[in-house]
Amino acid sequence: MTDNDQHEPANAGPTDSQDNGGDAGGADPFAVLEKLNTENAELKDRMLRTLAEMENLRRRTEKEVADAKLYGVTNFARDMLAVADNLTRAAAAVPADAREADGPIKTLVEGLDLTEKDFISRLARYGVKKLDPQGQKFDPNMHEALFEIPDPSVPANTVLQVVEAGYSIGERCLRPAKVGVSRGGPKAGAEEQGNGGA
Repeated sequence: MTDNDQHEPANAGPTDSQDNGGDAGGADPFAVLEKLNTENAELKDRMLRTLAEMENLRRRTEKEVADAKLYGVTNFARDMLAVADNLTRAAAAVPADAREADGPIKTLVEGLDLTEKDFISRLARYGVKKLDPQGQKFDPNMHEALFEIPDPSVPANTVLQVVEAGYSIGERCLRPAKVGVSRGGPKAGAEEQGNGGA
């Protein structure tokens, strides 16, 4: 009996191994391959989505950094526009005859003009540009219309008078130009259509 007991466990072990091997060998290899292909496709899809998200994040971060560099001085620049306005008003307050006469007042006015030009050029280094809309079509994104001027000789909504200069920073409006626009002339769109039809 002792010999039988020893042989039975030895025989039982290989039989279990054979059964396990038989199960593994009995599984459909095409089903296993299909499952692995499906998992591979899912992992590849996840990886591609993650790469796309990382690329979008990189682009968004670059744009935010560029915007921060360009538009970071917006509030400061807006406050400094009052300095430019005051320089313009100071020069405009001098009577025309005093400007023409040689003397200290003429020198003062020239100094104010030079200081204003220098100030505007320094703002331009930071992306701030002075708007000069005189004669241009009215743009509600960059201009603020204060009044209308009847003038049938120019297309309607043409800027005829600039009351206060406007400024832009990058592609954005820092302060709209306060303007007077024409009324009563032909519509700009109608004029273009007429030229296109001829």
